Amino acid sequence: MTRTSPEPVAEEAELAELYEDLARQGLVPLWTIREGLMPTEPTPRAQPALWRWDELLPLAARAADLVPVGRGGERRAISLANPGLGGAPYATPTLWAAIQYLGPREAAPSHRHSQSAFRFVLEGEGVWTVVDGDPVAMRTGDLLLTPGWCFHGHRNVTDRPMAWLDGLDIPFVAQMDQGFFEYGPAEPEDAGTPPRSRSERLWGQAGLAPVAALGAPAPLASPLVAYRAERIDEALAAQLALEDEGHPGVLEPGHAAVRVTNPATGADALPTIRLEFHRLRPGASTPWHRSSASAVWQVTAGSGTAEVASRSMTLGRGDLLAVPSWAELRFLAGTGGLDLFCFSDAPVFERLGLLRQGTRAGGSTR
Repeated sequence: MTRTSPEPVAEEAELAELYEDLARQGLVPLWTIREGLMPTEPTPRAQPALWRWDELLPLAARAADLVPVGRGGERRAISLANPGLGGAPYATPTLWAAIQYLGPREAAPSHRHSQSAFRFVLEGEGVWTVVDGDPVAMRTGDLLLTPGWCFHGHRNVTDRPMAWLDGLDIPFVAQMDQGFFEYGPAEPEDAGTPPRSRSERLWGQAGLAPVAALGAPAPLASPLVAYRAERIDEALAAQLALEDEGHPGVLEPGHAAVRVTNPATGADALPTIRLEFHRLRPGASTPWHRSSASAVWQVTAGSGTAEVASRSMTLGRGDLLAVPSWAELRFLAGTGGLDLFCFSDAPVFERLGLLRQGTRAGGSTR
């Protein structure tokens, strides 16, 4: 029976007793926590954060002098820890980003895991990543994929060290209790150094799919594991050239963008991570944008400024920027233009019907 005129003191005591009884049964009443459970908009713990490449690289080199690569630790990778996540080694609550460093003639042992991964090479060459036995050259500007549960190891065949950006969905997989890991051979399976991997030879022809593979179930992750710098550059340059000629193609004025896709399906190349490349003309700027997805951006060339959640950050080559969910963001290119690589958790929320985005030239996004 609903009380219409309760005695305040008696009701207070009964209410306290009710809460105690609920707690003993492992129960929590919604009316005491609704605002925390269902806020009017996302209230992320992650913060906008910036890591300078010219500070990360010397630290990784120091680690190479002290920390071997081998079974157990597996990789000499140093993760970016967002200051809002309480010391967790995550760039955002769903994305892991790290600088990985491999010394001259070193080999990282083979293993596999349920987490999806990619490697983006800012500079250097001489390392081959071996994905399910397929040696894949890593060169400046290349994006290399390691879909979940593919064995992979790395070999540096030169007398020079090499570093690159690793990105994975480790925190998302951990939160969902879906993490699996398995050791492979102590050395990568194939010691070859071919200029083109087998996956590129089979799947790397634009718009041409191998008929022999089309009868099989469509792969969730891209069967093409290398997206080369020259193709990415050509695609971005072509959009801006079309804009100069008065034809459509750019995302917005002065802003070219391409998404990395699975050639077998046209969907995102990795099922849980969206991968994109962006190019801004010198002096160009983007509108304000926000997304319920979180993202990490890396400057691949040029310089500029990022304005995110009321903070302004200058950007130089290699710098890494974490952008939390629903934080307003815009970029302004310097006099030499601004090239950016971005990875986000957008595919997860898109498939679940949870992704929301907004853009504005002025006022608030909706």
